[in-house]
Amino acid sequence: MGSPRMMTPKVPPSRRVLRALTYNIHSCRGSDRRHDPGRIAEVIAASGADVIALQELDVGRKRSGGIDQAEAIAAHLKMRAHFHPALYVEDERYGDAILTALPSIRHRAAALPSRGEPRGALWIEIQLDGQRMQIFNTHFGLSSSERMLQAEALLGPGWIGHDCCRRAPVLLLGDFNAIPSSRAFRRLSEPLQVAAPRLGGRWLATFPARLPLLRLDHILHNERLRPISARVIDTPLARKASDHLPIVVDLELVS
Repeated sequence: MGSPRMMTPKVPPSRRVLRALTYNIHSCRGSDRRHDPGRIAEVIAASGADVIALQELDVGRKRSGGIDQAEAIAAHLKMRAHFHPALYVEDERYGDAILTALPSIRHRAAALPSRGEPRGALWIEIQLDGQRMQIFNTHFGLSSSERMLQAEALLGPGWIGHDCCRRAPVLLLGDFNAIPSSRAFRRLSEPLQVAAPRLGGRWLATFPARLPLLRLDHILHNERLRPISARVIDTPLARKASDHLPIVVDLELVS
């Protein structure tokens, strides 16, 4: 039986500590080809995360039963869902979401430069210990040149380069379709730091879930946050529920 792989074993209870999770849920379609938002929610609930960044959600799509996956998972977790549809197919939507029970407002949800499938980003503000935090979720494209365009746009003044992010804690989560040595990932890690689950100096992989070989999912932060622990959730349920494994990180506010 698998178990979550830990970088640091214990986190002190504190409201100055935020637990964040990123998870490409593959339209809730598991390795058994069944769409099941309930088991995705179960994987997330077991993590105890305060902020959840999800990619590849279906809303009103026939292929997944026509349900609103963002709202279904949020209801299970007793959280609020902020959803951004990167792709419309008639009345069907497909995109990304941020879920949280913390006080939150949406700043922006918009497209990123794309050369293939439309891609976007979502930006919300939360409050933790009376502090405003800026949270970003995205899902980059498949080509290297496209990912570079998306990285530059996301670091620009409309997003992470905005004035309100200069003094605030900033957290960027998502599926970047990029391994740590890629150009786009290196560009993002110039102004931001990486909260990285490692084992013996090796990056822990997140894709494909049943036999992880690549690290495509990442969590980055600015200097106003300090990582305490990071892990890849590789339980049997997580390996079955989606084609990616989730990453969960604990971060402490830096005064």
